[in-house]
Amino acid sequence: MATAIFEIHIADFEHKALAWAQQFEQVCYLQSNGYNDEYSAIEAILAVDAEAIFEITDKGAFAHLENFRTKHPDTWMFGFFGYDLKNEIENLVTSFPDRLGFPDCYFFIPKTLLKFSKSRVEIYAENPQAIWQAILDTVLPTKEITEEPQLKIHSRFSKEEYFAAFGHMRSHIHRGDIYEVNLCQEFYAEQANINPLAVYQKLNEVSPTPFSTYFKINDKYILSASPERFLAKRHSTMISQPIKGTAPRGRDPHEDAEIIQQLRNNPKEIAENVMIVDLVRNDMTRSAEPGTVAAERKLEVHSFKQVHQLISTITCRKDNRISDIEAIKNIFPPGSMTGAPKISAMKLCDQYENSRRGVYSGTVGYFAPDGDFDFNVIIRTILYNQHTQYLSFHTGGAITIDADAEKEYNECLLKASAIIKTLGLS
Repeated sequence: MATAIFEIHIADFEHKALAWAQQFEQVCYLQSNGYNDEYSAIEAILAVDAEAIFEITDKGAFAHLENFRTKHPDTWMFGFFGYDLKNEIENLVTSFPDRLGFPDCYFFIPKTLLKFSKSRVEIYAENPQAIWQAILDTVLPTKEITEEPQLKIHSRFSKEEYFAAFGHMRSHIHRGDIYEVNLCQEFYAEQANINPLAVYQKLNEVSPTPFSTYFKINDKYILSASPERFLAKRHSTMISQPIKGTAPRGRDPHEDAEIIQQLRNNPKEIAENVMIVDLVRNDMTRSAEPGTVAAERKLEVHSFKQVHQLISTITCRKDNRISDIEAIKNIFPPGSMTGAPKISAMKLCDQYENSRRGVYSGTVGYFAPDGDFDFNVIIRTILYNQHTQYLSFHTGGAITIDADAEKEYNECLLKASAIIKTLGLS
């Protein structure tokens, strides 16, 4: 694979690159939207066309992926782990129908890679100059989201059904079966004829986030505005940044400041975050050198265009006897999307939720040639099967002993607001 660096003199070059990429069956675009912290490694990256593919919907996904990566060392790999891999890790069963048809785990090694920075792009390809020219020659399409006047979005839960499931979860908390659980609900549209790229670009405009993702495999799409890092590795350090605690943005800076202060001091939101920090710390010890797991930063407020969030940062030094994929397996699925104790919470979600999460609550990201990796949590995400025209997105919220059903239901709607706005329904 040859490499060339080109100066970018046109503002819409990235949009042209994404439009050019649609001719391929595998596309992964990761966009940080200018959010940077000490662990940030890329501004934006686009991987297209597969040199090799790993795909599985069966037992043994992690072991088979380990073999695949061994056969393709020191390369970029892009892909996802679906939430239902929990059934492989633990003795769990998901009985809800699979309406989207995504594999449980999918990775590809790209033939072409574009790495963007402020005013230039690095192109890794067999012929970088030809790729550069092909992108420059690409004509941008019109950004029509749908060919219909309006999508008809339905919910798997009525408000009454959500309240009933909430009540069951609360009773389990009172009995001591769990002390926190993330109850999720699905919103969906059938016969949805959308332009996936236009929808993603609108979503990223409405809700720009640090772990924004456009992922295409054949006729299936992940369109994500995720604000949450699941797990990253930088040299020998692993980092997880769970989110628990949500508040709406204010109408003006003064109201915004008041809401931030309330979020910082909200006992229920703080309790949620602390519980998940403990869970993540416990999970990380399975892959860490003894004594190195630390909650470096707790309960920091991060502000995004749609919401404020409470985020904590947990780090450790990875035990070099543990492979990267095993380290991911040891903490998967993301604790912020399950509850605690983790296995009990997942069992109850399978019992009281009424839809399969599938890719939602899993993770998408990359392995880099230098040994680093970075994966988000798949939330605030549209999943779309273009062949069946089935569109789906989930939202969820943490239930603790102090939770209020009405507030949690409204939080689910708040988290759905960017997607609702993107799809032109508000």
